[in-house]
Amino acid sequence: MVTRREMIKTAGLAVAGLGASLDRLGAAAVLGGEPWPQERVSQRPPIDRRNFVSDAVEATIATVKRDIGDAELAWLFENCYPNTLDTTVRFAMRGGRPDTFVITGDIPAMWLRDSTAQVWPYLPLAREDRRLRSLLAGVVNRQTRCILIDPYANAFNDGPTGSHWESDLTDMKPELHERKWEIDSLCYPVRLAHGYWRTTGDASVLDADWRAAAQLVLRTFREQQRKQGNGPYKFQRVTAVAYDTVPLGGYGNPTRKVGLIHSMFRPSDDACIYPFLVPSNLFAVRALSQLREIFSEEIGDRAFAVECGDLAEELASAIRRHAVIEHPRRGQVFAYEVDGFGNALFMDDANVPSLLSLPYLDALDAADPIYQTTRSLILSEDNPYFFQGEAGAGIGGPHVGLEMIWPLGIIMRALTTSDDSEILSLLTHAQEHARRHRASCTSRFIKTILRTSPAPGSPGPTRCSAS
Repeated sequence: MVTRREMIKTAGLAVAGLGASLDRLGAAAVLGGEPWPQERVSQRPPIDRRNFVSDAVEATIATVKRDIGDAELAWLFENCYPNTLDTTVRFAMRGGRPDTFVITGDIPAMWLRDSTAQVWPYLPLAREDRRLRSLLAGVVNRQTRCILIDPYANAFNDGPTGSHWESDLTDMKPELHERKWEIDSLCYPVRLAHGYWRTTGDASVLDADWRAAAQLVLRTFREQQRKQGNGPYKFQRVTAVAYDTVPLGGYGNPTRKVGLIHSMFRPSDDACIYPFLVPSNLFAVRALSQLREIFSEEIGDRAFAVECGDLAEELASAIRRHAVIEHPRRGQVFAYEVDGFGNALFMDDANVPSLLSLPYLDALDAADPIYQTTRSLILSEDNPYFFQGEAGAGIGGPHVGLEMIWPLGIIMRALTTSDDSEILSLLTHAQEHARRHRASCTSRFIKTILRTSPAPGSPGPTRCSAS
């Protein structure tokens, strides 16, 4: 079997003449982007115009490029890996503490989900680069501030500047860019704080504000179990786009209160059909387990650790009872959404958390038999948002429309398989963005390359535990 090093060095067979190949296959149209330039000129800003420079990141670029046998793929890595630092971060010291605002790339606002995904590939380098470690701590600190402003919001401004969504029928604040309640918006900051703490041993980010934010996470999850009523959140938007608003007064479609957490929106920012979004509930189990670990081992608050653990166990039990459904063709699988009444939606969306991404998020073992059956379903015609044609095959979603592959789905497929030939094939399709400057997608693309690269300092060919 080919080694991962050999796979990278022979990748030229798959990506030679990439620009012409994509144009010929129509992949640029299918993936929603444009062909890469024929000449491999650096697309990075000049050094004096880069938002942040890390010596460790630059050294990793040089090392990984040397190990990639195909010049085109090496060029893509060189431009993609530092993209978040070059163009999307705003780092400063605030009250003597690091503070990092991370725009999502094509929109000048900070999503809690995207900001974690954008900086995660740099975590393995944090021990050896003090400035980079400070920048990552700044992201944790900024996410903490965001949660304290509003735990139900998904995207934030860099200050109280208002938003063109301020007319939404919800409790908008000037600090918010958008206020769509998505479970994963609270899971990702926990993931980053836990990953930062475990990687660096630095507990300074776990201060009183962070602990207050963690308590808000737990409280919000419990509120959205809705055992005592609908809770404080509702959302409506005046729009012709059905998935941009929430039905029934902004509280969503009916559910039986079975212990699962309600999510009004998916990670694509599209409204849920059935409010129990299964991959996000599984992600919440993982986030609560990480909170339990931090509060038990580092903070010493055993009582709160037990609360987090108890809710994690309750959710895991409810998922087993209500989200594992008998599919008429596939047998037992995870549904994408359920309502507690027995209704279920069999599909997957490319955005993360997705059913496909669960091993990548450490929410499930990739060898789990129900995950494997679910994976087979969602990578087939039984998933209404799986598309294939001359340009390739992959998962899309309602957000981008029918017959459109979202690159996140291709990348996540590569990050959740151990099959080298599958990874090699998928890399050839992952080299276009769905949008010209979507930094979280870029970060996951380079994560795929780092996963297959033997470069020192990279996560290596182990199970994908990185966001």
